[in-house]
Amino acid sequence: MDLFLLLSVVLIGTLEGLTEFLPVSSTGHLIVLKEMLGVELPAAFLIAIQLGAILAVCTVYHRRLAETTVGLVRREPRAWRFAVNVLVGFLPAAVVGLLAYKFIKSVLLESPLTVAVALIAGGIVILVLERLFDRPRIGSVDEMTPPVALGIGIVQCLAMIPGVSRSGATIMGGLGFGLSRKAAAEYSFFLAIPTMVAATGYDLYKTADGLTQTGALAIAIGFAIAFVVAALVVKAAVGFIERHGFAPFAWYRIAAGTGVIVWLALR
Repeated sequence: MDLFLLLSVVLIGTLEGLTEFLPVSSTGHLIVLKEMLGVELPAAFLIAIQLGAILAVCTVYHRRLAETTVGLVRREPRAWRFAVNVLVGFLPAAVVGLLAYKFIKSVLLESPLTVAVALIAGGIVILVLERLFDRPRIGSVDEMTPPVALGIGIVQCLAMIPGVSRSGATIMGGLGFGLSRKAAAEYSFFLAIPTMVAATGYDLYKTADGLTQTGALAIAIGFAIAFVVAALVVKAAVGFIERHGFAPFAWYRIAAGTGVIVWLALR
């Protein structure tokens, strides 16, 4: 691996860790940065390093996950509600991903222009939802019902369009279904675990034949960096969202999307 490629992988992995848990579209940022750097990376690279960031949730929330596991064994209602809500929310993305994998990969969605438009549109939606749904009815993931989890899971499918943001879609879906800001953010984190594990595994399965030694090394390095950076960011993200809401991210999305359009017009 040459030095430029190594530095590119480090930069992309760092950006992934910083943005994965924020409603700003980590995938969109990575697509634009990869285009700017002009590097060739394995098809599964972006999804694989997202998994690194997602698994950071398992480290940060290890106590909650361990308590839930023990509670499932003991048949505690709260633990079962939590597990069912995560599973039900995961199902729509699993079904759509399996049925539409070839279509998603074949259409030209992974372009900076698509990302820019989705960033701006998503920012506007966030601003609207922040104003419309400011009186939450559900304060924690345990209080959710399966229909609410299913609804948020369906909204999550919009994140298959680069620039929409998986965390942004689930968080905004959560607000729309009455979750508090903290509950919406945490549900997005927990829902990411099965979603990204499945997406990464399936993508690697589909593209493993063409994976070179350099490509595998790039994935490993990017994965590790995204994991470390995300572990440092996730708790701070929840605290920031509780204090300031989602409007700062909405304005950032609009500014970033506009910036990408200007860059595309001038290059």
